[in-house]
Amino acid sequence: MANYFQKKSLVLAMGLALSATPLYAAEDEQSEAAEEEEPAQTMVIVGSRAAPRSIGDSPVPVDVITSEEMARNGSTDMTSLLAAVAPSFNVNEQPISDAATIVRPANLRGLPPDNTLILVNGKRRHRSAVIAFLGGGISDGSQGPDVSVIPSIAIKQVEILRDGASAQYGSDAIAGVINFVLKDHSEGAEIEARWGEYSEGDGDTMVVAGNMGLPLTDRGFANFAFEVKNADATSRSVQRNDAQALIDAGNSNVANPAQIWGSPEVKDDIKIWTNMGLDLGNNKEAYLFGNYASREVDGGFFFRNPTNRPGVFGGIYRDVNGTVMARPDEDLDPVGAAAWDNATPTLLVGSLTGSADQINCPLVEINNGIPDPVALNSLAAANCFSFYSMFPGGFTPRFGGEVVDASIVMGTRGEFSNGMSYDTSISLGRNAVDFAIRNTVNASLGPNTPTEFNPGSYIQLEKAFNFDVSKELETSFDLMTLSAGLEWREDSFEVKAGDPESFEVGPLGYDPVTGTSQGFGIGSNGFPGFKPEAQGVFTRRNLGLYVDWETYINESWMVDLALRHEDFSDFGSTTDWKLSSHFQATDYFAIRGSVSTGFRAPTVGQSNVINVSTAFTDGVLADEATLPPTNPISIQKGGAPLTPEESESYTVGMVYEYEDWFITFDYFNIEVTDRISQTSTLALTQADIDALVDLGVTDASSYTGVKFFTNDFDTSTKGFDLVISYSTEMLGGDNDFNFAFNHTETNVDSWNPLIISDTRIKQLEENVPNDRATLTWKHSQDSWNILTRLNYYGEFFEAHLDDGTLPIYADSEFTLDTEFSYDVSDDLTLAVGAKNLLDEYPIDLETVYFDPNDPGAGNYAADVVGAKYPPTSPMGFNGRFLYLKANYRF
Repeated sequence: MANYFQKKSLVLAMGLALSATPLYAAEDEQSEAAEEEEPAQTMVIVGSRAAPRSIGDSPVPVDVITSEEMARNGSTDMTSLLAAVAPSFNVNEQPISDAATIVRPANLRGLPPDNTLILVNGKRRHRSAVIAFLGGGISDGSQGPDVSVIPSIAIKQVEILRDGASAQYGSDAIAGVINFVLKDHSEGAEIEARWGEYSEGDGDTMVVAGNMGLPLTDRGFANFAFEVKNADATSRSVQRNDAQALIDAGNSNVANPAQIWGSPEVKDDIKIWTNMGLDLGNNKEAYLFGNYASREVDGGFFFRNPTNRPGVFGGIYRDVNGTVMARPDEDLDPVGAAAWDNATPTLLVGSLTGSADQINCPLVEINNGIPDPVALNSLAAANCFSFYSMFPGGFTPRFGGEVVDASIVMGTRGEFSNGMSYDTSISLGRNAVDFAIRNTVNASLGPNTPTEFNPGSYIQLEKAFNFDVSKELETSFDLMTLSAGLEWREDSFEVKAGDPESFEVGPLGYDPVTGTSQGFGIGSNGFPGFKPEAQGVFTRRNLGLYVDWETYINESWMVDLALRHEDFSDFGSTTDWKLSSHFQATDYFAIRGSVSTGFRAPTVGQSNVINVSTAFTDGVLADEATLPPTNPISIQKGGAPLTPEESESYTVGMVYEYEDWFITFDYFNIEVTDRISQTSTLALTQADIDALVDLGVTDASSYTGVKFFTNDFDTSTKGFDLVISYSTEMLGGDNDFNFAFNHTETNVDSWNPLIISDTRIKQLEENVPNDRATLTWKHSQDSWNILTRLNYYGEFFEAHLDDGTLPIYADSEFTLDTEFSYDVSDDLTLAVGAKNLLDEYPIDLETVYFDPNDPGAGNYAADVVGAKYPPTSPMGFNGRFLYLKANYRF
C-alpha cells in the first residue's frame, strides 16, 4: 500500500490537476522519465480532472499518438494524419463540396465532426467558420473546429478520448474528445523539409516545417513552431457523357475533361504556433499559447452545359408562336408535361431592351447538341443575348477561398497555501473564411457580368473564461479528489455580404416593373453572394458549472462521478452527468467502463445562416437554398427553433498489460436524440417561390428546393475498439507491433419522412465503413528505421452526388503505407516513403452500371459527371503518394 501511495504521489507531482503543460521546473525530470517509460505508460491528461495517469489506468479508452508516430507518416495535414493512425477517425477528400472542400469534415465513431470536442493543451478549441453544407450525408450542416491548422511538428502528443465527456467538458463531446498537447522544449531545434507527388504525376506537395525551444528567463520555456505548405491539385476524372456528346456533335470548345474531380489546390498554407510557460515559484506557473494560420484553397465545381444549364444556357422552351412554355405539373397535366419534355430544346435568350421584348427575340433551336447557327448569329441585330456567345463550350466554375485562423490562450495555475490546485484562463479564437468563385457568371447581368466574384465571408469568434479548482481530501477513502469549476463563453457568427455583382438582380433576371423574369439566374452561379439583408453578427452566451468527484475505494477500485449544468442565452439550460470506474482485478488485468449523458448545442451559425449551394437532385443540377429554421418558408415546411442534441451512452471494456503486451477492448453504445442536421432537399412550389419574392427574396425563382437545420431524427451508434500492442527484439533490432480495429454501426431509429429522405437515412447508416483496421510494424536497427502499416477499409455506400437515384456500393479495400529512414548522423535523418504503396483505388465508376432509364443517368456512374472514383471514399481516390523527407536537429 505504501508503494501504491508513493506511485500516485509521484504522478501527482508530474502535473497539477487540469494542467496541460507541466511546470518548467519539472520539465527535464519528466522528459527523462518519459524516455524510460514503456509505451503503455504514456501519461494522459484528457478524461480526468485529477492527476495525469497512464492510458492503462484510465477508466475510459484513450489513444495516444506520439510526435514520432506523426512524423513517420505520409499524410501532410493533421486531419489525414489522424485518420491514418486512428481507425475510429474517418475523413475523405471532399472534392466539389462547396465550403466542405475548404475545411474537410471528419468523423469520430461514425458521428459528425461537431460531435467531437477539440482541445489544445486541455483548453477548448474554437470552431471553424465553415459550415459543411455538402458533407456526404453524415456531416451535412456540421460546423466543427479546423484541426488542419495544427502542424504535426508543434505537437508532443495527441490524446483521443473515445467516450462521451459532456459532463466533464461541455457541449460537443458526444463522440469523444481529441486533445492536442503542444511541445514544451526549452532548448534545441529541428527543421524538416518534405516533397511528395502522386504516381499519376500530380498533387506535387512541398512542406517545410520547424520547431525551436528557447529558455524564457532561467525559469521558463518558449516553444515556437511553423509550417509552410503548397500542394497542387489532382484530377481523377473522365469525360462526362453530356460533354462527350457535345464534342461528338462537333463542339470543339468543350474541355476534356469538362469537370475536374480531385483534391483542391492549396496555396500559401502557413501555420505558426507558440507555447510558453513560466515558473512563478511556490508551485505556480503562468502559461500562454496560440496560433496564426492562413491558406488559400481553389477547387472544382460542376460543368455548366452550354445547351441546357437552367438559368444560363437553357431550361426554357417555346411553342411554335414563340410563347414561353412553363413545364406543367406532371400530376395535374401528364400530357402537357410530356409534351414539354419532348419539345425541341432552345437556348435561353434574353432581350437587352427589357423583359417585354423577350418574346421578339429569335428562337435558337438546338439540334443534336448544336444551336442553329443562323438564328444564333441574328441575336445581336435584334438586341438579344445568349451566354452561348461568351461560353460556346460551357464553363466550369472554380470555387474556394482564404481561411485565416488565430487564437490565444493565457492563464495561470498552481496551488493555494491549503494545497488546493487551481487553473484560471482566458481565451480568444477567431476563424474567418473569405469565399471566392471564378470562371462563372451572374447570368441576370447578361453580357456585363464579371467572371470573378467575392461572395462574402463567414467569421466565427469565440471568447471564454475558465476557473477550475481541485483538492485531495482526507477521508476514509483512498486518494479522494474533488474538482469544481466554471466556464463562461461567448460565441459569435458573422456573415459579411459579398460584392454587389455576386448577388444583385440584373436586367435579365427579375423585372420589378413588370413583375416578370427573363429566366436568367441571379447571383454568382454556383455560389451566390450573401446579400446585405443576410449579413449580421449573431451571438450567444452560456455559463457552465461542474463538479467532479474521483476516489479510490481501495487500492484496486477507482470511481469518478461528474455533474455539469450549462445555461444558454438562446434556448435554456441542460444538466448532464457521467459515472466511470476502473477496477484492477489482477496485476495484469483490469475492467473499466462508464455511463453518461451528453449534449451538443446548435451552433450560432446553424441557427442563422443563409446559403445557396448547387447540387444534384433526382439527376438534375439545381440551386438549393439553406434557410434559417425560423424563416417563414422553413416554418411552412416544418422548421422550428433548434434545441440541443441529447445523448445517452455507455462504454465497457478491459485492459491487459503483461510484459511486452498491451491489449484493450472497449464496447460502446451512443444514443443521440433530436440530432441536428440539415433536412433533405424539400421541393419549392410556385406558391413558396411567390411568398419568398414577396419577402424580398427576389432570386427565389432560381431555387428548386430548400433545406434548413432541424432536430428531427434520432440515432443509435454502437460498436467496439480492439487495440493490441507488442514489443520484441528480433531480426537484429527492436520491433513494435500495433493492431487497431474499430467496428461502428449507426441506425436511424426515428425520423420525419417529410423532412428526412430514405437516401439520407442510408447515408447516415452506411456512408462510413462499419469496419476500419490498421496493422503497424516498426523496426529499428542501428541507424535504419522501417515503418509498415497495413490499412483496412470496410465496404460503404455512396449516394453519388447525394442523389438517391445514383447508388454506389463499394467493396472493402486494403492499402499499404511504408517509410524507410536512415540516421546519417545524430543530427540528420533522411527518409523515403509511400502512402498507398500498391496504388490501390476504390471502386472504378467506369465499371458501375446505372439503369439508363433513371433520370439523368448515363450508362455508367462515371459518365454522369465524370467522377472516376466515389468522392466520399474513406481511403481516398488519388492513388500512390511517394515522398522524400529530411530532418535536421540542432
